[in-house]
Amino acid sequence: MKHKSLVCWLGLLVGPVGAARFYMYGWRDSIGWSLLLLTLLGAYGFERAQSFGLDDPLSWWLAPLLGVSVAVSAMHTLYWGLMSQTDWNQRYNPDADLESSSGRTNWLTVGALVLSMMLGTTALLSSLAYGFQRYFESQIEEARKISQ
Repeated sequence: MKHKSLVCWLGLLVGPVGAARFYMYGWRDSIGWSLLLLTLLGAYGFERAQSFGLDDPLSWWLAPLLGVSVAVSAMHTLYWGLMSQTDWNQRYNPDADLESSSGRTNWLTVGALVLSMMLGTTALLSSLAYGFQRYFESQIEEARKISQ
């Protein structure tokens, strides 16, 4: 039995490492492994930015991947949490009754959805802002080199 509240909280708390996807689809889920890879690459980008400074071009490309993985896991959480009870049970609990309580939306699910929306939006916008800022700063530096 897959429980909607549990998968929403897994998606919120440890979704970027693919835990919610692995809970839902098993260890062979390619999207779960992709989320884990994006998270590790993004964390490596932040580590490079701390070690080599913000002028490291590789960290410009890698660091936003962490925010993208958080945003993608938040979108998965929203998808699962907003699914109706009958659709949930039909898809993820086919042996259970369509009105089984495992697919029911309760206040814990709603709380996870609200926090997931806030965290996912913040992560996505921060990643975009960081990436675009670094890109345009590098373009200005290149223009200065050309003009001299």
